[in-house]
Amino acid sequence: MRDVLCARIAAFVFSIVAVYSIAFGAPSDYPSGTLVSISSGATVAKIASTLGSDHAVRFPKIFSVLVRLEGQSIPAGTYFLSKKENIFSLAYRFSHGKTGLVPVKVTIPEGTSVRQMAAILKAKLKAFDTEKFLSLARPDEGYLFPDTYFLLPGVSPESVIALMKGTFIRRTASLNTEVRDSGRSETDVIIMASLLEKEGRQPTTRRIIAGILWHRLSLGMPLQVDATFGYILGNDAHSPSPADLTIDSPYNTYKNKGLPPGPIDNPGLEAIEDATTPIPTPYLYYVTDKNGDIFYARTYAEHIRNIEKAALLDKQSSA
Repeated sequence: MRDVLCARIAAFVFSIVAVYSIAFGAPSDYPSGTLVSISSGATVAKIASTLGSDHAVRFPKIFSVLVRLEGQSIPAGTYFLSKKENIFSLAYRFSHGKTGLVPVKVTIPEGTSVRQMAAILKAKLKAFDTEKFLSLARPDEGYLFPDTYFLLPGVSPESVIALMKGTFIRRTASLNTEVRDSGRSETDVIIMASLLEKEGRQPTTRRIIAGILWHRLSLGMPLQVDATFGYILGNDAHSPSPADLTIDSPYNTYKNKGLPPGPIDNPGLEAIEDATTPIPTPYLYYVTDKNGDIFYARTYAEHIRNIEKAALLDKQSSA
């Protein structure tokens, strides 16, 4: 008799636990790592229905009752479902506006293009809308300041762009005098700085290259900057082939004289300063080997010899 009673009690307890787990526990397919956006004016019933559709709760009506028992409405905002939560925890958190959002550290290196930025942001922020970012940010190429940012999951592309543009204005304010004294427009300086980010690794090197490129411009010579082909073709590691040099693009600095129509990346403060303070030089040509060593030349014939020298050194270093 005692064994039967114990069995019945065990069955009853098991049933209670099972009912609790089914009614109040997190669903097995709980959408961990996703965001839920609550718009202003959304009703508790509507929010509960959304959570049900997203598999965050099994019974939306129970969620609605629990929120109302808290005596709260649900504040508008973006809520992060980081890990499985039972319905009590979820109702309490939402009704008290606890979004669960933790800022994510995102570092954008100097010389990063908008296309590269989109990839970095997507890697750090799972729900980030890269297509919208690319569409909105491309016109601002060059003016989205490379820096370390702390962004909330669910941040909009518009907010990121506004933040980066604001940082550009604030961080480059100290260079306004240098830009003005250079006798060149801010647009030209930013375009040149974007080229320098790709062409030179050190400040002194960049200033020498800036001197060469500004010199070529003053003589009406094409810049012949290989880095622009990475921008044209969407592959920054691309080394242009002879066929590439004939590509019909305003960014082809072999076919077209003058600066490209816009920046090819987003330069940092040092590159912008280097563009405004070039080192005067008699050189008109330069070539870089795989180790980053640069060989300068006054004449085209000397430049050809340097190209052969750099190719030989590259071959030896690869052997």
